[in-house]
Amino acid sequence: MLNDPRSHGLWEKTAPEPPRTSALAGEVTADVVIVGGGFTGLSSALHLAEAGRNVVVLEGNEIGFGGAGRNVGLINAGMWVMPDDLPGELGDIHGERLLDLLGNAPSLVMELIEKHGIACELERKGTLHCAVGEAGLKEITDRANQWQKRGAPVTLLDASQTAARIGSSAYAGSLLDMRAGTLQPLAYVRGLAHAAIKAGAVVHTGSRVVASEPSGTVWKIRTDRGSVTAPWVIVSTDAYSTGPWESVRREQVHLPYFNLATRPLPAHLLSSILPGREGVWDTKEILSSFRMDQAGRLVFGSVGALRNTGLAVHRSWARRALARLFPQLGSVEFECEWYGKIGMTDNALPRFHRFAQNVVGFSGYNGRGIAPGTVFGRTLARLVLGEISEADLPLPLTDPSEPSFRAFKEIYYEAGAQVAHFAGERF
Repeated sequence: MLNDPRSHGLWEKTAPEPPRTSALAGEVTADVVIVGGGFTGLSSALHLAEAGRNVVVLEGNEIGFGGAGRNVGLINAGMWVMPDDLPGELGDIHGERLLDLLGNAPSLVMELIEKHGIACELERKGTLHCAVGEAGLKEITDRANQWQKRGAPVTLLDASQTAARIGSSAYAGSLLDMRAGTLQPLAYVRGLAHAAIKAGAVVHTGSRVVASEPSGTVWKIRTDRGSVTAPWVIVSTDAYSTGPWESVRREQVHLPYFNLATRPLPAHLLSSILPGREGVWDTKEILSSFRMDQAGRLVFGSVGALRNTGLAVHRSWARRALARLFPQLGSVEFECEWYGKIGMTDNALPRFHRFAQNVVGFSGYNGRGIAPGTVFGRTLARLVLGEISEADLPLPLTDPSEPSFRAFKEIYYEAGAQVAHFAGERF
């Protein structure tokens, strides 16, 4: 996108074409204007259009330009925060609501893919959260116990069971979550756009919002070349927010994350490395993730930005790390490389904001955007339709607030990842 092969990498290379769209021109009216063409915005648009509402989506760049089109493609259940800790963070009512909603969120993603025939390399094989050392094993054991007492289909695997599924003996165990899976994220978000348009929504790309103005009982949302007037506004720009809702971006610390994809592996390697096609991530503080795409490419990622000195450092580290994990791979060449920004909130939980009357949005997915974004999009549609009220939402209403030392933390994370990866896997 935007002539940058490191923005969306493999996903842009292999995704089906997006729907034909154009920039907003002139003045139009709608029932709802949605700002942002990612998982949340397009899920909202789809559900509202199916309910008969006149919906206009304004995307500043292209469909899936932000985190929706760059992530590794894990359809995770829940958030980073331990299940038992959520009520303490959000209160008993909101904590249990959020656990229930996000625990079941992958099923909504898979239902939409089936219903609308979205070609996005969906794999329903679960995910593996892999333990590094005894501390990691304790972490996943605690997480397994907390999900199991809520009836979730998660299973704790020992080191040998984990090695059989992954093709590596590097881990002390793993947590298998059969609610989860993997997909091609840019293909999925483009599929949501196709489905929303087919249902009657209008999607404009290249239409960055520059102003939001009240006009009686409605809102006028302006771009450089036009405006949309509507009684409801859904803000779904998240970590890439600019303009009138830049406070959403300032509320989050940007954590860079990159992915590298090998060339398609030969059959003998595919039979030993992730033969079940689960998605994987580990318990390290500077974590790693990996999975297979449909063509048999191994997609391997970690914290860091592929720019300046980071490009060579992270690429070299990835070769060393893969050689340790999978010595059977031999020499590795990468076909694609790309990176993006994860928006991290101060408590690693998402937010619900009412920016003004009938101007609402969820944000702060902390690297868990696919399932939460999709289900929160549906939730916002239900709020607009009057099917639920703010009192029924899975998150309390909060005001955006900037974390201390945000800019310093962002510099530290990018530089720290380089330092860790420069030294990592050398011995």
